[in-house]
Amino acid sequence: MSYSHEHHQPEGAALAGAARDVLEQSGEQWTDMRACIFDALAGFDRPASAYDIADAVSRARGRRVAANSVYRILDLFVGANLARRVETANAYVVNAHPGCVHDCIFLVCDKCGQTIHVDDDRVAGDVRKAARRSGFMPERPVIEVRGRCAGCA
Repeated sequence: MSYSHEHHQPEGAALAGAARDVLEQSGEQWTDMRACIFDALAGFDRPASAYDIADAVSRARGRRVAANSVYRILDLFVGANLARRVETANAYVVNAHPGCVHDCIFLVCDKCGQTIHVDDDRVAGDVRKAARRSGFMPERPVIEVRGRCAGCA
């Protein structure tokens, strides 16, 4: 059975609460720094680099936060399905549905940078099958479509 839907990024405490729950269920703690980094990432309307996030958190906390610290937490978030990495942009977006696990398809606007996250298990499954037919064992398909969003087209 194929499952296809778009995720629209909710805002606010409900998203942070869902992320906290998922992280704690994985055995990790939801620290103040992790909460600040998650909130900063959720506040961007486009994929954000670790440096973008470090700057935002530094401004919010009134003291410098190193990008290396942000990278470590982003790696944790990606592993726990709280954030997704947009490979071609070397940047991150919040997973608007932290408890929902799918291979992501990102539609990346080359003009404004907006990134739309679409889940389509049929497409991702076909990519996995094609890899296996070639003798390759896929771990995580990365599907990114570059182009122009509706607003920039």
